[in-house]
Amino acid sequence: MFKGKKILITGGTGSLGQALTKRLLKSEVDTIRIFSRDEWKQVTMESEFNDNRLRFLIGDVRDKERLSRALQDINIVIHTAALKQVPVAEYNPFEAVKTNVYGAQNLIESCLENNVELALAIGTDKAVSPFNTYGATKLLMERLFITANYYRGRHDIKFSCVRYGNVLGSRGSIVPTLLNQIKTGRKITITDPNMTRFNITMNSALDFVLRALNNRMGGEVFVPKLKAYKVGDIKDAIIELANSNAEVEKISVRPGEKFHESLISINEIRNTFETKEDYLIVDQQTQNLNNVEMKNLKKSELKDRYSSDKVELLTKDELKEILINEKLISAN
Repeated sequence: MFKGKKILITGGTGSLGQALTKRLLKSEVDTIRIFSRDEWKQVTMESEFNDNRLRFLIGDVRDKERLSRALQDINIVIHTAALKQVPVAEYNPFEAVKTNVYGAQNLIESCLENNVELALAIGTDKAVSPFNTYGATKLLMERLFITANYYRGRHDIKFSCVRYGNVLGSRGSIVPTLLNQIKTGRKITITDPNMTRFNITMNSALDFVLRALNNRMGGEVFVPKLKAYKVGDIKDAIIELANSNAEVEKISVRPGEKFHESLISINEIRNTFETKEDYLIVDQQTQNLNNVEMKNLKKSELKDRYSSDKVELLTKDELKEILINEKLISAN
């Protein structure tokens, strides 16, 4: 589907944006525009990728005029730009609103103005029954993208979302944080070891995003079926692989942090469908229920919220294998 297409990735210098770019460059894509605020990351990325199909544009999703200019002649948009750190959003709530909510609406309107064919937004499990500012802003982002299908008018564009947990090894997540603490000789800090989090690797996240792009109808949220892990187990796996004897310090739960995460709320179950592939579709727009594609899907058998404490948990040894296979840490 990417042959001859022009793609724009907002937040394209982030962990997911760079990984997506690398994957998309393996296709016959015409052009990929990287839209982000980070000048140095763009310079570094341009040097590392060294591909003449890449274009680098400095800009912020808060700036609609610049965003609209960047979207000229674009076919597909993948929206990864966001303020993502939970404590930062708690301390600077309206800044999170400006980027995650206003920025999403700016992107939607700019897509309509430029006759984009498809826009896919990257969501988060924290948007489900949100407990923190970040989750609340990402819930609004989802709603904006889904309801944009109502007022697209004559524009032949589809707006869809994907929703999954933190990508294992992504910037600011638990793996690089603990590894950096070990490397610098500091104490290893964790909150409650019984906290659970959904597990998705970068490769799995990329596969899922591309699958959503291929199967989108507009107005749905794609949710992968995932296993989860305990924070204490991944801490132990990292310590053992790193042969570390660092002291472990238990710290308090951060502001806005959940004990367990959810990918589908109990209220969404009635509009959740199973696919033949290993993912779920949350249909947020009732008109899709009459589509041929939706009629071919069966209603989900979920009886309760899809939560990280209610799915299969990975063992410490399984986590070790994943960390090694994903090249997040080497085996000693």
